[in-house]
Amino acid sequence: MSLDKLVDVLNKQKLVDGMVQGQQMPRQEFVETLLHRQHGAELQNFIARQTAPELGRYLDSLPLDDARRLWTRLPPERENDVLWEISDERRRALAGDRQPDFEVSKINVYELAEGRLRHVPITGRKNLEGVKPVWVDLVNSSPSERLFVGSHFGVDLPDPLDATDLEVSARFHVEENDDIHLHSNFLLDQGGSSRSVPVAFILHGGILFSLRNEELSVFRLQRRRALAQPGLVSDCIDLLLDLYGADVEVSADSLEGTYVKLGAVGRHVLSEAITDQQAAGILSDIAEEEDQNGRIRSNILDTQRALSFLMRGRLLTQDQIADAKQILRNIESLNSHTAFLFDKINFLMDATIGFININQNKRVNQLTVFSVVFMPINILAGIGGMSEFSMMTQGVPWPLAYGGFLMGSAFVGVLTYVLLKHFEKKRLKRAGGKAG
Repeated sequence: MSLDKLVDVLNKQKLVDGMVQGQQMPRQEFVETLLHRQHGAELQNFIARQTAPELGRYLDSLPLDDARRLWTRLPPERENDVLWEISDERRRALAGDRQPDFEVSKINVYELAEGRLRHVPITGRKNLEGVKPVWVDLVNSSPSERLFVGSHFGVDLPDPLDATDLEVSARFHVEENDDIHLHSNFLLDQGGSSRSVPVAFILHGGILFSLRNEELSVFRLQRRRALAQPGLVSDCIDLLLDLYGADVEVSADSLEGTYVKLGAVGRHVLSEAITDQQAAGILSDIAEEEDQNGRIRSNILDTQRALSFLMRGRLLTQDQIADAKQILRNIESLNSHTAFLFDKINFLMDATIGFININQNKRVNQLTVFSVVFMPINILAGIGGMSEFSMMTQGVPWPLAYGGFLMGSAFVGVLTYVLLKHFEKKRLKRAGGKAG
């Protein structure tokens, strides 16, 4: 519904309300209550279909009375999101002194005190006044929240999803105002499933800004370390390097899990026999581990590219260069592990497909034996169906003639089977003697 249609609906509701109130009718109060509920339901259905930015735009554009009418119909759980989207003047007119609040875990601000990170609780706009952070971490923030935080610190904060949609060559760059932008993918591995989560980093005025839409174990690990260990970080670049180093550690842990799972798959593959159903399950497990291994390799390659950019740009001190080189060495070792895992995955895939082929060959062999056994019987059956057979058995009762024919056919089939088994044993015995 556009703004014009919303205005038409509000004007129509006011017109109907004025007509009802201007007339005297039976059960006047009941009719007014019914219309009030109907209009309220109509507005609530409209609100449910709109996003917070759209509602904020409507509230800023409508006349104040209409804006108040729409505001009163907002669900309480959506009011905070909409407050971020409207101007300060309209916010004061609708909500008085109420300020939009940051939701839990949406923004984490850390100051550097005595060599340790100190968390600064942030619940609203006023909490940012006078804060001198070294790290600002925004998780699943709205465009309005990013706009406010960015304007407070004088930096443009992008959507992490939009940032990582850039070409690889444009993900790491320095702006004209010397702001450093890096856009990387971090591994999220939980609940038996994993995926890559885009993270945007901005280094501005000695502050590291990180933007992402999901919580990551890498960031929790870094927060615990920096809060507990004095002297771990001295500036925002130290923080960034530690985050990349922690990402490499998480990737190494995931590779260890891949080793364990492929080991279990390998023991199953190398067992004596595998059914087709088991082989299908094994192929599914192998495909999952291949996808996981490829994702890990992609993420550490992304980290390697970011560290190389920082080193080429001469943005690091000598100690930070040493730390970056150590992380790069760890990445090189992980690259060799991922290459080995790809080879192992290919071997297990080929072995599983080989077992499937063996099972198919067994079924084909069984069909061949059946066809050889029944071939003489088919010939006899053809003879028995000829008119000459009736002539040969003329004068013999047909139950005896055909009964004898069936017994003769069965004898030929058994004899053929026994001869096949005999020749097969002799062949296997000769093959075993040659092998010895």
